Amino acid sequence: MNVRRMSSIGAAAVAVLALAGCGGASEGVEQPAAASSASAAAATTTTTVAPAPTAPGTTTAPGTTTTTAPAPESAPTTLADVQFERNESYYFTSPDGGFRCGIVKLPSRTEAGCEGATDPVPPRPENCMVNWGNGIRVQDAGPAEFMCSGGSVYTSGGDDPVLPSGSRLSKLGYTCETTDADVTCANDATGHGFTIAAGSNTTF
Repeated sequence: MNVRRMSSIGAAAVAVLALAGCGGASEGVEQPAAASSASAAAATTTTTVAPAPTAPGTTTAPGTTTTTAPAPESAPTTLADVQFERNESYYFTSPDGGFRCGIVKLPSRTEAGCEGATDPVPPRPENCMVNWGNGIRVQDAGPAEFMCSGGSVYTSGGDDPVLPSGSRLSKLGYTCETTDADVTCANDATGHGFTIAAGSNTTF
C-alpha cells in the first residue's frame, strides 16, 4: 500500500513539473510572426511628395519640358485693307509719290497707266496738240505708249492710297506692281505694258 501511494505521488509530481515546464517555455519564446509583421509595417511606410505647382494653363509630365508659345504678332496690313476702287476703276499712288496710276474702265475700253515726270521722253508726234510725255499707258490692244492728254487721267480726284512697294494690284485684266523706285503695269492677256520711274522708262 505504501509503495503504491508513493509511486502515485511521484507520478503526480512529475506530471505537475512537466506541465509547469511547458507553460514557462511558451511565455519566454519570441513570436517570429509578430516580429516580422512589425518589421514589415515599418519597412512599407511611404512618403508622398506633392508636385510643385505649375503656372495656370500648363501641364507637366515626368521627363518632359513645357514651352509656352509667344503671343501672336499683329498681322501686317494687306491690300484688302486699302480701298483702291472708285466708280469701277482702281487708283493708287507710287511708293515715292512721283506717279499717279490707275486701272481704268472707260465706256469703250479699259487701260492701265501712270502719269508723272519721267525721262527720257520721245519726240512729240505731230498729231498731239496738248500735253505730251507726262505718262505712259497700255490699252486693250497693242504695246504701251506715251500719253498725249489735256489733263490728269489716273486720279480719282482725291488722295489716292499708296500701293506699297513689292505689292501687286490685279483688276479688270491688268496687273500693276511697285518697287521703291518704279511702277510696272501690264495687260494680262497681251503681255504688253510698261515700267516707269523718274529717271527711266520702258515700254513692251
